[in-house]
Amino acid sequence: MKMHLTGAAAGLLLLAGVGAVAAQDVVIQPEQDTVIREYVKKQPLASVKIPGVELNVGSALPDTVELHEIPDVKYRYVVVDNRTVLVDPGTRKIVKVYD
Repeated sequence: MKMHLTGAAAGLLLLAGVGAVAAQDVVIQPEQDTVIREYVKKQPLASVKIPGVELNVGSALPDTVELHEIPDVKYRYVVVDNRTVLVDPGTRKIVKVYD
């Protein structure tokens, strides 16, 4: 019985991990990526510094950071350390970092 519970617990942890990874995987279609790149190029922003925040997919930006709209795109953007960062406005999590 003890072995069965351990296996079940391991299975649940594995499923939880897969769910967490899947939640971070945002697929931006090539056409949408082109629209985003062209828009942010035409609408440059001043770069901001955010101490203590790593520019990684899944990292959350503080509420103090102003996010800027991209027409017809559900994500917002900001320029941090001279890199354009695409952010989910609902969670404020980074979904893509452009160099």
